[in-house]
Amino acid sequence: MFMGEYQHNMDPKGRVIIPARFRDALGEKFIATRGLDNCLFVYPMHEWSVLEKKLMTLPITSKNARAFVRFFFSGATECELDKQGRISIPANLREYAGIDKELVIIGLANRIELWAKERWDAYMKEAENSYEDIAAAMEELGI
Repeated sequence: MFMGEYQHNMDPKGRVIIPARFRDALGEKFIATRGLDNCLFVYPMHEWSVLEKKLMTLPITSKNARAFVRFFFSGATECELDKQGRISIPANLREYAGIDKELVIIGLANRIELWAKERWDAYMKEAENSYEDIAAAMEELGI
């Protein structure tokens, strides 16, 4: 399970250290792709397989389903850690997420998210102002 928030810098070659606490759970190979809210999602292979199966059941006749599957799969890339515990983030994913140097890596149970630090800070500032509304919405979902 992934949890926590970590700040790291990306090197000039587009590599970033993955927190040691996340490395074992990620496994040897894992998937990075475009996420929602202009961040990147990183899934261990077993979690990616579960998600992939769900997405492949979406009706091809649904315009929204086709768009989401295209968005999600076209950005997906298989990654592995180097000997220093780093991954290389492809240029198209760095550009999508706005990551150029400073980033925040957060754990969200079954996945990791990579955020440009300034986008994460802005997201958190906005979310802090609406936590009570978010909590009320979660209650409606049974949480």
